[in-house]
Amino acid sequence: MANFVKSDVPQFSVDVYQNEYLPDGGREVDAIVTVSSRGGGTVGSAAAPVHAPGQPASAAVAVMVDCSGSMDYPPAKMRNARDATAAAVDTLRDGTLFAVIGGTHVAKEVYPGGGRLAVADATTREQAKQALRRLTAGGGTAIGTWLRLADRLLSSADVTIRHGILLTDGRNEHESPGDLRAALDACAGRFTCDARGVGTDWEVKEVTGIASALLGTADIVADPAGLAADFTRMMESAMGKEVADVTLRVWTPVGSTIRFVKQVAPAVADLTGRRTEAGPRAGDYPTGSWGDESRDYHLCVEVPPAGLGQEMLAARVSLVVPQPDGTVRNLGAQGLVRAVWTDDMAASTSINPQVAHYTGQAELAQAIQQGLDLRKVGDFDGATAKLGRAVQLASASGNADTAKLLAKVVDVVDAATGTVRLKTRVAEADEMTLETRSTKTVRVKK
Repeated sequence: MANFVKSDVPQFSVDVYQNEYLPDGGREVDAIVTVSSRGGGTVGSAAAPVHAPGQPASAAVAVMVDCSGSMDYPPAKMRNARDATAAAVDTLRDGTLFAVIGGTHVAKEVYPGGGRLAVADATTREQAKQALRRLTAGGGTAIGTWLRLADRLLSSADVTIRHGILLTDGRNEHESPGDLRAALDACAGRFTCDARGVGTDWEVKEVTGIASALLGTADIVADPAGLAADFTRMMESAMGKEVADVTLRVWTPVGSTIRFVKQVAPAVADLTGRRTEAGPRAGDYPTGSWGDESRDYHLCVEVPPAGLGQEMLAARVSLVVPQPDGTVRNLGAQGLVRAVWTDDMAASTSINPQVAHYTGQAELAQAIQQGLDLRKVGDFDGATAKLGRAVQLASASGNADTAKLLAKVVDVVDAATGTVRLKTRVAEADEMTLETRSTKTVRVKK
């Protein structure tokens, strides 16, 4: 049953799905924790948050546009990027603070300039679009510099939501991987960022790594003509966010340890290594900004063994938001994960449907990544085995979108058994799309 708590809009709830029964000596407890928020919205919906005239801004957005030399090949790519950024600017809610950054081997303020942010209204939107028309391609690619400039601009705003949108068409060739990693580490927790790769000359792991580090989404826009629609959707989503820096706080009793915490829907993301200690036996896991949405998390806890008939609280999950003064605001909603030891074999060996489903979805994402990596290095037998397993998992879980993407890389002989043959020729865009979207999951039917 949903545990909804009245709070500031949106309201949060936590549901826990698990089989709490363990056999004699059992130590591992798995649970799916569904976190939902209601009362937010996206621009254009009846529930969309509205910025009241005269009130302080609640959000700041920085759009980072790749302006490197490769954006001129073909010339339509730069034109589509300008049009897409203009569409995103048009989607900004009145009163939102914003800036546009042009990215090459250095980062430049395209609009408004002067190290500041503009306030979105009819005039500033038109000024921004005029500035975009003057953008030209030339230079290299150093994405870390773009992110650091975005951070400086966004951090100047006293707002709840800070968000970036980043577009690139090439590899990050003009700074070291360490420089990009340092920039991501510096920006993590300060703003969220959606990243997009346009065309097929960019590195999937770079773009997905940026989005993962900054708790945003990643995707491919293989045809530059699709950029405007994609940028509009991203900005609509950003405008629907109302609560920033929501943290999953997990408490465990003495003797218990967290094996892992993973987001498993709408996409797989391992949060285990992002834990920060939050007092005795409690740890915080960042989830980013929230609007009107629902996400699922897989929590695995190792508990000390207990005798038959005994019961314990294995974990308590709550939601908090860090405050500037170092305290946290508790969002109220919480969920309890239990452990009960029994000699009822039917009860202790039953796998909870939600846990089983998302375990399969996580394996699906891993099988795709491993299969594509093996294919790239020429291990075609290994790639066939891994991608065959992915086809089997996608079919069994009803993940039709991923199944369609897999079918562009392998010929499916029998989906149920995972029997496939690698295609001799695969379009680069199809392979990159499969890799980029491999972590996207389908929700379990509850």
